[in-house]
Amino acid sequence: MSTPREQVTGLVAWAALVLLQLAWHGVMFPPTQLSMLLVLGITVVPLLLPVFSLPDKRRALLWVGILSLFYFCHGIAEAWSSPPERVPALLEIGLTLLLIGTLGAGVRRPKTPTPG
Repeated sequence: MSTPREQVTGLVAWAALVLLQLAWHGVMFPPTQLSMLLVLGITVVPLLLPVFSLPDKRRALLWVGILSLFYFCHGIAEAWSSPPERVPALLEIGLTLLLIGTLGAGVRRPKTPTPG
């Protein structure tokens, strides 16, 4: 059975969010007051936890969607408060919205009977 397009989109957005965290906190704006390993652990490890649910892609995407709410809030806070980090923050916001959108698009609603 093939993977539905919205799940593929969600999986790509998930991978892009992981790569964004690595690039943002590991290369573009490395931490100055905390250990890089600690910062990457806080930002990347939670995104990797749903990998254990990967055989069930819908469940993995559900967990990533729930986790992405934290990343959405982080992106809003950084875009608002740190102009130099605004571009990666806006990317983070966009990827989280895409993830949450794929969850909504993947929901199959039962057809309602037409009155009459």
